[in-house]
Amino acid sequence: MSATILVSAPTLAEAGQEVLRAEGCRVIFTSRHGGTEEMLQHLRREAVDGVISRTLPFDAQAFAAAGSTLKVISRHGVGFDNVDVATATERGIPVLIAPAGNGQSVAELTMALMLAAARRVTTQNAAIRAGNWDRSGSGLQLGTKTLGLIGFGGIGKAVARAALGFGMQVIAFDPLATPEPGLSVELVDSLQQMLPRSHFLSLHIPLNEQTRDLIGASQIAALPKGAVIVNTSRGGLIDEAALLAGLDSGHLYGAGLDTFSIEPLPASHPLCNHPNTVLTAHVGGSTDAALAATARMAAEHALAIIHGRPFDATVCVNPFTLKRISR
Repeated sequence: MSATILVSAPTLAEAGQEVLRAEGCRVIFTSRHGGTEEMLQHLRREAVDGVISRTLPFDAQAFAAAGSTLKVISRHGVGFDNVDVATATERGIPVLIAPAGNGQSVAELTMALMLAAARRVTTQNAAIRAGNWDRSGSGLQLGTKTLGLIGFGGIGKAVARAALGFGMQVIAFDPLATPEPGLSVELVDSLQQMLPRSHFLSLHIPLNEQTRDLIGASQIAALPKGAVIVNTSRGGLIDEAALLAGLDSGHLYGAGLDTFSIEPLPASHPLCNHPNTVLTAHVGGSTDAALAATARMAAEHALAIIHGRPFDATVCVNPFTLKRISR
């Protein structure tokens, strides 16, 4: 039986659409300017079986608008802080993530931001375009420096491989991680152990109540003077006021940021005007390969729940709901 799938964005990569078309699905997109209100209207009017959740928040109001036909929220990516998981669990609706789809692309952007911040690439680019050829400054070399990873899942491991290729030492803090064969990465027991050793710090963890503002003033102060912070996970992991204070004081050499507490980031935000930041617009997974893989995985996950097919249960962030389904 065909299903109705709502995509909370104007587009879905062709690879994902192919999966849905092959199953005869009816697919509804939210328009570029329709926003949350348009999504709510679709949920009220249509018998939606599954949602492929992209940019719009899917909160308690969205669950209330959805009818009893809704069976699954399938995230287009690994983060799930835009979904009200508690309400989903109350309603017995699984929330699935697509953890492997964009990992390589996010890891590559992490390295790009690290290099750009270390070598003042954007500052140099702007100066040359303005007619100022200045070779008097110096940057940071990655080789022999220590990279601290907060989170050692698929993306963290991909970053580690790249960093090791640059000759960096890599340490990681992740209570759930185990050593990876073939990767010379030291796992430490706490942030307190890792931060004083991390010339570069990169975040690869989800945002939740336990991790919000994980990196604040005291954590930044614990880093070596001249450290660089890179964040391609979620903006709320870092206290941005503390980050700015660290940059202003010179304790931090720079920051490379793809995610922010408020998105889109206002042009008036101090991070936009700081000379030692390198900023991108939450595009870590925005490559052709990553978008295709993530869309395919999100579509397959949605259909697995709707049609009762086997899937990797570790991608479900509220696994209690799977017990309900299996009854």
